[in-house]
Amino acid sequence: MTALAATALSATRFERNTATRENPLIKWSIVGISLAFFILFVLMPLFAVFGEALRRGFGPYFAAIIAPDALAALKLTLTTAVIAVPLNLVFGVAAAWLIAKFDFRGKQLLVTLIDLPFSVSPVIVGLMFVLLFGANGWFGHWLAAHNVKIIFALPGMLLATIFVTFPFIARELIPLMQAQGREEEEAAVVLGANGWQVFWHVTLPNIKWGVVYGVILANARAMGEFGAVSVVSGKLRGQTTTLPLQVEILYNEYNFAAAFAVASLLALLALVTLAVKTWIEHRADAAYDTSELGMEAPAALEATAPRTAPISTK
Repeated sequence: MTALAATALSATRFERNTATRENPLIKWSIVGISLAFFILFVLMPLFAVFGEALRRGFGPYFAAIIAPDALAALKLTLTTAVIAVPLNLVFGVAAAWLIAKFDFRGKQLLVTLIDLPFSVSPVIVGLMFVLLFGANGWFGHWLAAHNVKIIFALPGMLLATIFVTFPFIARELIPLMQAQGREEEEAAVVLGANGWQVFWHVTLPNIKWGVVYGVILANARAMGEFGAVSVVSGKLRGQTTTLPLQVEILYNEYNFAAAFAVASLLALLALVTLAVKTWIEHRADAAYDTSELGMEAPAALEATAPRTAPISTK
């Protein structure tokens, strides 16, 4: 990084800081309120979960975590997320590309339908699938005749998880792609690139951080979903219980130590997701600072950044 570039970066950061100057009393009052809210509603419940989980010592804690039912719940939770998130990724990218880059009738209706899971209770979502695929549902008799089981099995849990998580990636990408406009894609088409080349070499590099951020949000919701999955799973221990359902079962049995131990496992997964999200945001901010000033990326960022080949005009 040259001395001129470093000076420009420092000036930019100084302008950002001076633009948000405020009376110290107001500033520290806002900081104090935010910090108190964070401690009261985030840190204290988190510490309470781990404190209750370890109250009887590490022996009972690890015994509860490695219990067969807990391991089965962990496996099912990860399996559901691993299947649901990639499917939502494909849908989210395709829907965002369609909405942001093309004009067509019914665009606003499509956007409204994407937002539908945000306004419908997860329990209602589960009941909807029961009415469709349950034993007495619309397709229940046909499914029973062909020995296909959806409700109280993995397929039903996947359907419920996909439904409640599919807006996250699309909603993360739509405003990003709309803000970027269509000029770069149109220029690539003029140069002779086909649709796949335009997406892979032009669109995807511009939205990569949004894609990753949306995937993280969808994954967090998929692992923590309770209401919809609870309705369609049947809560068969060791078979159709995810980690949130396993916590409820143990708590209802007054096995509090094991319930909090399993809950702490789910909290650890959430913390890992949060750490990945923070790292992604740091990388995105660094990329924004360098691109804003037209500078070359730092060596560490350049070494890990994906290489993209120029678009072929043949």
